Amino acid sequence: MTTALKTYGFDRIPFHLHWTEKSSFKETYGGGFDQVIVEGQYLRPREAPPSKTMLIFMHPTGVMNLLPMTNAMARAGLPVICAASRYPHNDSGLIMEKVLIDLGRYVRYAKEKLGFEHVVLAGWSGGGSLSMFYQSQAEKPWITQTPAGDACDLVSEGLIPADAVMQLAAHVSRAITLTEWIDASILDEHDPSRRDPELDLYGDLVKPPYDQAFLDRYRAAQIARSKKIDDWVKETLQVVRRTGEMERAFVVHGTMADPRWLDLAVDPNGRKGPNWCFLGEPHTVNMMPAGLARYSSLRSWLSQWSYAESRADGPKCAGDITVPVLIIENTADDACTPSHTRRLYEGVTQADKELYRNEGASHYYYGQPEKMAESVAACLDWLRRKGLLEA
Repeated sequence: MTTALKTYGFDRIPFHLHWTEKSSFKETYGGGFDQVIVEGQYLRPREAPPSKTMLIFMHPTGVMNLLPMTNAMARAGLPVICAASRYPHNDSGLIMEKVLIDLGRYVRYAKEKLGFEHVVLAGWSGGGSLSMFYQSQAEKPWITQTPAGDACDLVSEGLIPADAVMQLAAHVSRAITLTEWIDASILDEHDPSRRDPELDLYGDLVKPPYDQAFLDRYRAAQIARSKKIDDWVKETLQVVRRTGEMERAFVVHGTMADPRWLDLAVDPNGRKGPNWCFLGEPHTVNMMPAGLARYSSLRSWLSQWSYAESRADGPKCAGDITVPVLIIENTADDACTPSHTRRLYEGVTQADKELYRNEGASHYYYGQPEKMAESVAACLDWLRRKGLLEA
């Protein structure tokens, strides 16, 4: 595929959406008690051919307006909304069901206020499973409560379905990803120095390459640790509700201990390594303050991070989706490896789905402008063939 693209300048237009939403307690910092305010940026191309289609990029907690891919799409002449949720840069209290409400407001704004006929969800990285979750609830809504049992009625919310969904270097879900990355050796959530040496990837006993028996044991121990946290969270929720505390926060230690980072034969692709992950050296970031899911509220754990309880499961939600789906795999991705792409693709049960493999592309395309251009060109080609862009 040729990656020569005509480029345009674009205007960066900040905007915000504001509405009232009743809640039993305040879960975000600052502002009015029942007021929700989300901030977005509209990247509006200048002098590009008119488009009836808007792309919406949204991550559960990330702010995407400076992401290379969002800007590249706008430079290619595509109108883009970079949509921040009510939890920007802070997922400690994030409720995935409420993020769907936020995304729904952006879809409605694009269609009813900006006048676009079509909206395409551009699910990049953690936005992939979010867009699948949103589309499944927009097409077949059934959720009226969060996993913690708090009211969150997506049935009556009137979510507007998107007209297509793109999965761009996407992983299957925050919960499944955390479970595949969590340190299986930690035995005590309150004292992470207590470890099973036979499962400690950074200890003296366990060294790559890993055989299948070890991997099976390790993966089972990761799921067991997630369930152990589930059990404690549910028990603690009952306690705080009885005492009137409403909520508590806690620390999850050791969240970057995936065998893939140390043994490139596990879920192999062209990623950098071994001993490397998208956050840096795995042993270091495993316990760093900025690690995945390091700080969490009880309710957020169940909604966002729990392997058993979270509903934001990309492949599972994909089975409800009837609109066209494009999935782009970056074959040197050090965050979203091939098994994630495969599960997403196989999860789409309707026939109108396509998979494009960008050979040698990394997760962020840093230092790879030609690979980013290739992904943009693949998106443009697909959108035109689906009648969402002028030929």
